[in-house]
Amino acid sequence: MKQNRIMIRSLPEAMAVVKEMNLASQDEWAGDYRSAARDAISSFLTDRMALKLGFHLADSEACGIPDRRNGHYMRHLLTELGDVLVSVPRTRTYNPIEIIRAYTRRSQEVDRLILASFLLGLSTRKVGEALLSILGEKVSPSTVSRVAKSLDKAVSAFHRRRIKGSYLALLFDGVVLTRKTGAGSVKRPVLVALGIRHDGKKEIIDFRLARSESTDEWESFLINLTRRGLTGKETRVISVDGGQGLISAVRAVYPLIPMQRCWAHKMRNILNKVRKSDIKEVKKGLVKVYGAKNLREARSAAKRWSGTWENIYPAAVKCLRDDLDDLLTFFGFADTSFRRKVRTTNAIERVFREVRRRTRPMGVFENKTSMERILYAVFLYENIRYGVQYVFAC
Repeated sequence: MKQNRIMIRSLPEAMAVVKEMNLASQDEWAGDYRSAARDAISSFLTDRMALKLGFHLADSEACGIPDRRNGHYMRHLLTELGDVLVSVPRTRTYNPIEIIRAYTRRSQEVDRLILASFLLGLSTRKVGEALLSILGEKVSPSTVSRVAKSLDKAVSAFHRRRIKGSYLALLFDGVVLTRKTGAGSVKRPVLVALGIRHDGKKEIIDFRLARSESTDEWESFLINLTRRGLTGKETRVISVDGGQGLISAVRAVYPLIPMQRCWAHKMRNILNKVRKSDIKEVKKGLVKVYGAKNLREARSAAKRWSGTWENIYPAAVKCLRDDLDDLLTFFGFADTSFRRKVRTTNAIERVFREVRRRTRPMGVFENKTSMERILYAVFLYENIRYGVQYVFAC
């Protein structure tokens, strides 16, 4: 019976054909097809290198340049199918190693697989263990670390890129992470900017590792964003947590945009001033304030709540009154869905929970660079979920 033959001209084509074997029926590819596939890739690479070496010797002879074969050596190539052992021929002056992608031990697909595991929050040690059954060879922690460094250029490009989008709302908040230093572990805040686009989708715009959440640190971050295009021209409101450093910076950099104080942060601050036995009732009254139908009803609810608790918890009542105008900014928008999105910075808080969940297996970060990599990875992974970005975009 006549058999169809496939002419393979490149390693990517060979890998593509091998991958198709995984989609075929078990009957057709019964047995150790992975081993056969590795042998096929090894033979293909060896044949191509031998052919290239032959062309080199023929050209050298035609030009009168003395050269001759000088044996071979073995090279390991880690692929999605496991470890492929390749025989690399050479002459006295020439080595066709570029055939196996410029002397690399891992194919690009495996590098991406290692990165994906790293980005999902596995420690460098656990990545090797997790990939053992897939690759047929354990990946060392040092290998994972070297591959992870390929993220550095992407991180740098992300921080420098021009911000072209426009946002109906901007949310600013910070999260504290732990990093190792020569003097021990220290906590450092990460400043984050999130935007709500005109299509309703959220987007993590950028982040910065900072020394503190002071006015100077926040102002430096915000000024950098404006220089790259985040002017706030179409922004209707900016939501912030209760930090005075951030509030002062926002008023300095975006003075014409209305500010919305986060109700979640304010609720926590107020309830911290209340006895545990009264928390439920105090909270119930506050919910009536931000849950009102309009601004007039919200102010009436706030007045009733203040009258009820002023003599019992004066500090709690003062905490609400001092920032009431900024807490009620969201009532200026007719769209109730938009109101819910901007009355808190919960969208960033949820991302922070994801950061902590993914970074928890790693313990503390060894240095600033490792913090940048994983934060970039987690934030862009979240943008993928929002449908606005790719994880390896630069």
